[in-house]
Amino acid sequence: MKDLLGGLVVPLVTPMDLPGVPSAAAGTPLLRAMADAGVRRLMLLGSNGEGPLVRADRVPGYVAGTVKRWRDLVDGGVVLVNVTAPGTDEVRERAERVVDSGADALVLSPPTYFRHRPDEVVAHYAALAGVGLPVVAYNAPKYATPLTESSVDGLVALPHVVGVKDSSTDPAVLAHLVEAARRRTDFTVSQGDERGLAAGLRAGAGGIVPGTANLAPRLAADLLAAHEAGDGAEVDRLQDLHTRLTALHAVRPGVPAVKALLARWGLCPPHAAPPLAPCTPSEADELARVVGPLGAYLLAPHDLVTHD
Repeated sequence: MKDLLGGLVVPLVTPMDLPGVPSAAAGTPLLRAMADAGVRRLMLLGSNGEGPLVRADRVPGYVAGTVKRWRDLVDGGVVLVNVTAPGTDEVRERAERVVDSGADALVLSPPTYFRHRPDEVVAHYAALAGVGLPVVAYNAPKYATPLTESSVDGLVALPHVVGVKDSSTDPAVLAHLVEAARRRTDFTVSQGDERGLAAGLRAGAGGIVPGTANLAPRLAADLLAAHEAGDGAEVDRLQDLHTRLTALHAVRPGVPAVKALLARWGLCPPHAAPPLAPCTPSEADELARVVGPLGAYLLAPHDLVTHD
């Protein structure tokens, strides 16, 4: 089996021709830039990809087109696809729509909106056992039922569940996930908290999935390399830069801010899925000023980087 969650996974924004209409073709410049930066693994339609806001019938064509383009650019490139939805029936429908797209795995949060018991959460994941693709759990308590020790233990016991992306920001939850993962050689825990990448790796996470990698994938790759080399001081320096990069969300929270910068750099249209609205020109100017000091790490062409 491919290493799905080890190392860097970029939770890619979703390029759109029009608000809410994903387009693989519109994403070609961004995919090329990611490939040139050494990225091998993508996660589509997650939180950074606005997945829950994209109509299910618009997903299959976008996913299949993106998978083809990515594999043309990156030999053996990995693509994971998020199919999160409020209930199990809709999750199965979304999964069945993309199972033949060429993707390597599905990503799935626990049920959203309502808070569910641990046994219900495990049943939610068990329902995808026969779909035909491995499943990665996505622990995002901000949006969905949080994983607990009990539900984690249940997920590790499901052979088709092969890992967890943890964005809980809770060190105790991450520690339990890492300990539970030791029961399986094919189960990986990845850190999704942009401010806690270094801490996650030091706690035993096998990879990172930072949304900031949409803008600065080399920064994330260098942090991983420094960790693997045992250079703690460099890890801390690079983590500080990641934390500084998250200041963009103080200008405009979420996906519109990332897309505004990518649009400024000619890599992705600024469109978002309704009701998300694009950034204003003044917000885009301020975002460029905020990220400018990271210069060399950004995907931006050199002449489009704004410095203080």
